[in-house]
Amino acid sequence: MNSFFARRFVVQSIFIVVTLLLLSRLFYIQVIDDSYVLSGKNNVLRRVIKFPARGSIMDRTGKPLAQNEPVYDIMVIPREVKAFDTLEFCRLLNIDKEGFDKRMKKARTYSPNLASPFEKLISARDFAAIQEKLSDYPGFFKQSRTVRAYPDSVAAHFLGYTLEANQAIIEKFGGYYRPGDFIGIAGVEKSYEELLRGQRGVENVLVDARGRPKGIFAEGKYDTAAVAGDRLKSSLDLRIQKLGEQLMANKVGSIVAIEPATGEILAFVSSPSYDPNLMVGHDRGKHVAALNKDPYKPLLVRPVGAWYSPGSSFKPLDALIALQEGLITPSTTFFCPGYYMAGNHRVACEHTDGTTDMTKAIKMSCNTYFCNTFEKLINKNGPKSTRNSFIDWRKRVAAFGLGDKLNVDLPFERKGNVPTDEHYDKVFGKNRWRASSVMSLAIGQGELLATPLQLANIECVIANRGYYYTPHLIKSIGEKEIVKPEFRVRHNAGIDARHFEPVINGMQQVVESGTAAAVRIPNIIMCGKTGTVQNNRGKNHSVFVAFAPRDNPKIAIAVVVENAGYGSSYAAPIASYLVELYLTGNISRPKSEVDWMKQANLMPALKGVPAKNAKPANSDSLVRDSIRKGLKTVTAKTR
Repeated sequence: MNSFFARRFVVQSIFIVVTLLLLSRLFYIQVIDDSYVLSGKNNVLRRVIKFPARGSIMDRTGKPLAQNEPVYDIMVIPREVKAFDTLEFCRLLNIDKEGFDKRMKKARTYSPNLASPFEKLISARDFAAIQEKLSDYPGFFKQSRTVRAYPDSVAAHFLGYTLEANQAIIEKFGGYYRPGDFIGIAGVEKSYEELLRGQRGVENVLVDARGRPKGIFAEGKYDTAAVAGDRLKSSLDLRIQKLGEQLMANKVGSIVAIEPATGEILAFVSSPSYDPNLMVGHDRGKHVAALNKDPYKPLLVRPVGAWYSPGSSFKPLDALIALQEGLITPSTTFFCPGYYMAGNHRVACEHTDGTTDMTKAIKMSCNTYFCNTFEKLINKNGPKSTRNSFIDWRKRVAAFGLGDKLNVDLPFERKGNVPTDEHYDKVFGKNRWRASSVMSLAIGQGELLATPLQLANIECVIANRGYYYTPHLIKSIGEKEIVKPEFRVRHNAGIDARHFEPVINGMQQVVESGTAAAVRIPNIIMCGKTGTVQNNRGKNHSVFVAFAPRDNPKIAIAVVVENAGYGSSYAAPIASYLVELYLTGNISRPKSEVDWMKQANLMPALKGVPAKNAKPANSDSLVRDSIRKGLKTVTAKTR
């Protein structure tokens, strides 16, 4: 009997404990934890994605280059759509019935139960007329966001552009991006994507049976805030960027200006260009298609994506390398009869300079002097042992940043080319080539190729007397203005500082009384080098490289104008305008002179394609003469 009561007591105890546990759990679910309430009311909740504002991009003084403006997407949940007047709805959104059907099919394919975009990127102005009637159409609702706006419509190649993530992008990034997200595709928008994109948020909204918002669910307890992207301060100076783009209008080429002391890029001009605002909005696809078809390739980022023979702008490098090797001194002279014989090949010099030292050779861009210098470099171990000497020369050249990427903070940078000994083995046969075989390298021609960025970087090395910092377009990141540590690393070119002064003396003479005498800047000592780059497909390219002032340089610059002839004709004046504006805040030359350069049309005629914007340049002879004053006797013979 006792055992019976004992068993009954145990069973009763178990029932009591189970009952208490169930009651406790029920109390927790109904009173304490409201997650089950959320599930139960899921049919009246709507999760609205809160898109973050993309980080703004400023110029070096804080002026906006890329900012955001509000737009709206009309979202649809197909399952919630009720019968309505389709034609009236189409008129409201300014679409046709075919477009409506196409959008609805796409939404149902994505998911009949989940929200997806029906009509995207509606401006705030257009949405004002839609908003008051949208509640008449169950299943449709708005979603706010921002898109890029470029207030000055400049620096398109630097800024790049964004694109809404498609399925391929979503898969590539492992699902991080979702439909409706924008991702940087080119320029700074791409290279700094992770900082600019910010972090999505979610807002849970209560809606009634007609889809009308009735308030925030649970006082926002389950919402997450969107986090805006980091603000980027670029190194660009908006003043000279604008002027550079104006001067390069109706021309093909590039301008790159760099602050030597930091590597910060002050101007980054690629021409022809385009309005970056064309890459935003409903018509973006049409604009991209038109730009892709343009034979002048306006989407090509020429400062890092085009390469040219540096021409005579390369000559100071050979002088510096030969000085470092102890093969010449500043007072070393060579006689120039107007040519140099490289084996049985005659390298013409467009002057008969006579006895020429280094300063005069740089000033007059004497081919003969630099061919003799290059011969000494390649034959330093004997004329039949050129391979090791050439390899040494190539390493010296590479130390200036040629032949490899400079690792600028932009995508799609090209390396340029410094030919290898293996290349010449293939061309001439192993060990069957000599200094005379590769003499075109002495004057920056042949297989030697450089991007405009690399040309400007060489000027930074000379301006700094032997070193450079990695060129970069973003000065600082975020509110704390963080600078990437790799941009503070000094790269040594391997040339002793004392060797730069005689070369700089020659470059100063280029501007004061040499091939670029017409572009002197009042009260500023600018050191430069003109170049005329051979072009097998048309007129030669005009090149000018420079830095200023001579002491404590603030700007180094490279200008390339394709099919423009001598370096003194177009590249040098353009460079001088930008240098003067940056250093003094104004341009001392007559406005008519600058305007003539802006209007000059040098767009080359392509085979089967008429010259673009084939309006002739301003033919005012007085204006043209003011630019070329003092060069009438030399421009026909100099580079």
